[in-house]
Amino acid sequence: MKKQPSSLKHYSAVDRQKETYISGMSGHLPKIPFDLQKLEHKAKASMSKEAFAYIAGGAGTDGTIRENRSAFSKWKIVPRMLRDVSVRDTSIELFGDQLPFPLLLSPVGVLELAHKQADLAVAKAAAKTGIPMIFSNQASFPMEQTAAVMGNSPRWFQLYWSKSNDLVASLVKRAEAAGCSAITVTLDTTLLGWRVQDLDLAYLPFLRGKGIAQYTSDPVFNKLLDEPDNAEPIERKLTLDTIANAIELIRSYPGGFFNNLKTKRPLKAVRQFISIYSRPSLTWNDLAFLREQTSLPIILKGILHPEDAKLAIDYGVDGIIVSNHGGRQVDGSISSIEALPEIIKEVDGKIPVLLDSGIRSGADMFKAIALGAKAVCIGRPFCYGLAINGEEGVAEVIKNFYSDFELTMGLTGCKSIEEIQEAKLVRDRLPR
Repeated sequence: MKKQPSSLKHYSAVDRQKETYISGMSGHLPKIPFDLQKLEHKAKASMSKEAFAYIAGGAGTDGTIRENRSAFSKWKIVPRMLRDVSVRDTSIELFGDQLPFPLLLSPVGVLELAHKQADLAVAKAAAKTGIPMIFSNQASFPMEQTAAVMGNSPRWFQLYWSKSNDLVASLVKRAEAAGCSAITVTLDTTLLGWRVQDLDLAYLPFLRGKGIAQYTSDPVFNKLLDEPDNAEPIERKLTLDTIANAIELIRSYPGGFFNNLKTKRPLKAVRQFISIYSRPSLTWNDLAFLREQTSLPIILKGILHPEDAKLAIDYGVDGIIVSNHGGRQVDGSISSIEALPEIIKEVDGKIPVLLDSGIRSGADMFKAIALGAKAVCIGRPFCYGLAINGEEGVAEVIKNFYSDFELTMGLTGCKSIEEIQEAKLVRDRLPR
């Protein structure tokens, strides 16, 4: 088991409260709001309308986003009293990594929409706090660059299974070489969800060359670009906006402005990405190919049905992330926390189960773990911290989640993760 350095090792919620209140005596208010609604509001003011819509928006009417939140309120914590909680241990072990508390940073694509340092800023904050970062397949920086700023801190890689198995194999091998300790296959995005906020703005960042750094840095993808271009052409009217977007694409693409202008490689890369990005034909049988490519743990992200959890075990995967993609894919989907108990029952301790989508507080974390989750993942909250104050903003959000969670543990009479797993939750009683 690898032991990771962490600035949270000797940190506590009491420390967090003290430093905040003492700073307030000098007139210094927090740059990163503790209130998650205020955090989102402040981040919105720091971002373009297109960027905020892409990160904050959901599918359709945003019904699943709302359900992700409201479903947590249906579970109530029953605190216990007169227990010695003067020392609280929040640490867990997960796939060989010792973590300071049960939190991971979900894969979020196109982080350059929030901050120019994007994945690099998030990686540095994750390394400082000892929290695993799941590298996005749709990153703004190649995984090798991101890994280089993390030292020995844990990281995973998110895989979007493209139409090219050669590209899948290449990405996985690169992830291994970059020190990733697990491969997370996102299952729920073989087609792009009906995201009305993006559609209203007619904005998809990939068409502007954003969020495709894992592809443009990949030898297999670049080999595909050297082949005859059979990708479907992108028909666009010539306007000032078209020209401005083309210049932005050429400047951001690796290789130099004038070389890119001459070769037209950036536009070819975008067309190739669009044609190869997702694979709707993916089935359970395809997992055997991935298992042949790596000895790393394989985690399936996007499981919501207990029968799919059973199939995951049958097909030999190593873990599950219960997730509805933060409400971005299916409008009206079951919430992640509602799906969790039945999946935990079906898995019966055979493999770790994590929870993603809707986590907004330490109490949410506590509820998920009490219902059987090994750990939880957050996405939008750290993106908002990134938008407001870069690396430090992300670190502050992590510290806030840690402090809230640790304090919730103590106030409910739990001094360890094991005691949370035995804690009592009750469902809201139906009105008579």
